Amino acid sequence: MPVPLLDLRAQHATIKDDVLAAIHQVVESQAFILGKPVGQLECEVAGLSHTRYAVGCASGTDALLLALRALDIGAGDEVITTPFTFFATAGTIHNAGARPVFVDIEPRTFNIAPELVGGAVTSRTRAVMPVDLFGQMADLAAVAAAAPGLPLIEDAAQSIGARRQVDGEWRQAGEAATMGTFSFFPSKNLGGYGDGGMIVTQDEALYKRLMRLRTHGSVRDYHHEEVGYNSRLDALQAAVLLAKLPHLAAWSEARRANARYYDEAFADVAEVTTPYIAPEAESIYNQYTLRCDRRDELQATLKDRGIGSSIYYPLPLHLQPCFAYLGYRPGSCPEAERAAGEVLSLPVYPELSADQRDEVVGAVRSFYGR
Repeated sequence: MPVPLLDLRAQHATIKDDVLAAIHQVVESQAFILGKPVGQLECEVAGLSHTRYAVGCASGTDALLLALRALDIGAGDEVITTPFTFFATAGTIHNAGARPVFVDIEPRTFNIAPELVGGAVTSRTRAVMPVDLFGQMADLAAVAAAAPGLPLIEDAAQSIGARRQVDGEWRQAGEAATMGTFSFFPSKNLGGYGDGGMIVTQDEALYKRLMRLRTHGSVRDYHHEEVGYNSRLDALQAAVLLAKLPHLAAWSEARRANARYYDEAFADVAEVTTPYIAPEAESIYNQYTLRCDRRDELQATLKDRGIGSSIYYPLPLHLQPCFAYLGYRPGSCPEAERAAGEVLSLPVYPELSADQRDEVVGAVRSFYGR
């Protein structure tokens, strides 16, 4: 039985009528640029993330870049982040003109290690950019304590709807940071039918600056207070996302149920380590990621059996050729490097059937002789 890593067609089949009706409304209105659905989605996402403001933009990558620009981060500045993440995290720091400073990860959660952040702070540090990897929020409170006074840009591209307890209270992804950024790339838990992103914040001044930056530095037609970007969330994508948003909580719970099933099924397989979720965190499992002995052999076996899998991420950012100028060497971030050689993500999408789930479990267990 083939099991794709992600089956967006299966999801579309369950919401097709609602999505097509939403798209039709936009087409009929002919208001494609910053139309009514964009404002509606911004209100909904601000409510979901318990923030005062939300600003839609063209992609999750642009969300990070706009957040950096809103803080006036540029040439000569440094931003601390993790090397174990998608390229956009550090790529936007570079493209803003600043210098990425990489701090190693916690071996269990794969998120940035807060205890290492303080040692990376210099007089040039302007912000910290933690990432909520695979759907589990980073420990933002600990990061903030390690870098007091520095803005936090939470890369929440993989964690919309995730939450974490801080001092006994649940905090949503994006809520506690200076700015939180989301991606609506199709593979995300809340994915569009194209690209899109959003920034959330509690700060009115940052909100107004972000609104300006996404439209060429203008809030009044043909009057530009600064040089900004053309980074507007498409009204068609906003309409799709509005149709999907009511299903997000159920989809995330289905992912958690699939993850629990895998956890139990692999509990006696010594060669794999199932994902660690901190007791104070609730993950949305954008990915279900194992640590595996003989990872590459296992992936090849899964492929032969028609089972999708992926390696997020095979080469940490500090070792990418484009960042050679930063001077990092193998061994600079040993936990990120070790993770890159061991991680393998399995299908965990909400529409995964019981038979498909068992096919994945059986393939992994048989590979290790269980």
